[in-house]
Amino acid sequence: MSKATSRLFFLDAIRAWAILMMLQGHFIDGLLDNAFRDNSNILFSTWKYFRGITAPVFFTVSGFIFTYLLIRSKQTGWSNPSVKKGIKRGLELLVIAYLLRINIFGLFKGEIYDSFYVVDVLHCIGLSLLFIIGGYMLTFAKQKWIFPTILAATTLLLFVLEPIYKASSFEFLPQILANYFTKTNGSVFTIIPWLGYATIGSFMSVLFSKYQDNKNLYNYIVPAYIATGLTLIFLSSDFFLSVYDTTGIQLFKSIFSNNYLFIRLGDVFIVFSIFIVLRKFLMNATWLRIGQSTLSIYIIHFIILYGSFTGVGLYRFFHHSLNPYFVVLGAILFMFSSTYLALKYEDHKVEIKFNIRSVLSTTRIYLEQFAIIAFVVLRTATEKVLRVLGLIKN
Repeated sequence: MSKATSRLFFLDAIRAWAILMMLQGHFIDGLLDNAFRDNSNILFSTWKYFRGITAPVFFTVSGFIFTYLLIRSKQTGWSNPSVKKGIKRGLELLVIAYLLRINIFGLFKGEIYDSFYVVDVLHCIGLSLLFIIGGYMLTFAKQKWIFPTILAATTLLLFVLEPIYKASSFEFLPQILANYFTKTNGSVFTIIPWLGYATIGSFMSVLFSKYQDNKNLYNYIVPAYIATGLTLIFLSSDFFLSVYDTTGIQLFKSIFSNNYLFIRLGDVFIVFSIFIVLRKFLMNATWLRIGQSTLSIYIIHFIILYGSFTGVGLYRFFHHSLNPYFVVLGAILFMFSSTYLALKYEDHKVEIKFNIRSVLSTTRIYLEQFAIIAFVVLRTATEKVLRVLGLIKN
């Protein structure tokens, strides 16, 4: 195994941590009784803060890993196999995201519920991958600094302009499109500003790839990440306030008043630095497999918790009704069961997909035969009726 490939293990470890934090975060947030949501409680406030780190980390590491695989190929443009794989993956995530929100009972009634149009994390990650590919395709033949500059500029613009576009409901767009830009209709995530975390992860990946053969890389990268993270967490708000005091531009005061994007980005850098420092202790095979199976884990957790397809999930029966003791125990069991089922699926994925294709193929054959028989019967019946009516002769 090459040195470059082994360095991806800490990213899989980050993804494993992020997906597990997402599982417990969704479970506790969805099922904990509102009576116990006390921000003055040190345990709840600490949990709430760390829950807020999960999504930024997940978006950032997704952008990092995808870009690493994209730019390490010696082939460029459409010849780069990661381009077509990335487009396929991005579209696949979008399709899965919508499928998870389908209610089959609604389809039987000829209805598509509004929840189908709600945008969530998979939609945004899928579009983020497509955006990164677009930036790569537009710049791969140009000077190498252009691609990372576009990535960093995208993050900066989305984060700085967030107070402006956040106020818009994007009513001029059809709801299915508007939901990608506003939470007015119930979207959990929106492509703006969350694309910004994926592009900064992509930017970090470009720099990482450029210096990956330097034996002292981690000696430089860890202090740099820690310094950047602490600066964003503790100094970025004061920076924007000082810019407002100097320029009088209201935008910077608005950023200061709700500076969660830059602070969370600082948290991301700290998380990355911690996992890099601990990378040698995170080589457990099961832990790394969890990081490589995040999509399967996400799908299974969505079905169990939110009741994809049927509307029957834990959320329906226990929504905001459990006390802290039950919800903590339940979250642990939920993490274990979702992960276990996902890893079992990964173990038998090839066999399962083969069986599904066989069933679909057999079903298609039966449907074709049924259609032929139905056509013959219908044609025969039609001819008899027409003869009775005297419209055709024997």
